[in-house]
Amino acid sequence: MTEKYNVIIEEGEDGYLISGVVELPGCHTQAKTYDELLKRTKEAISLYLQVKGTKETKTKFLAVQQLEVEV
Repeated sequence: MTEKYNVIIEEGEDGYLISGVVELPGCHTQAKTYDELLKRTKEAISLYLQVKGTKETKTKFLAVQQLEVEV
């Protein structure tokens, strides 16, 4: 059985890529390359689900929006 998860990917100040899984609070990882990040994210999801036992989706992901704010 396969499940789909929404992942937010950011670049840190140090150049590392960071992923966070929207449906799994606290499920994050990082890597230097995009391919390695995806591999590590899949591993992080698997480990998260092993520890938690089941998928804990309490929200439905809708969108990511970037806003400009004058400061």
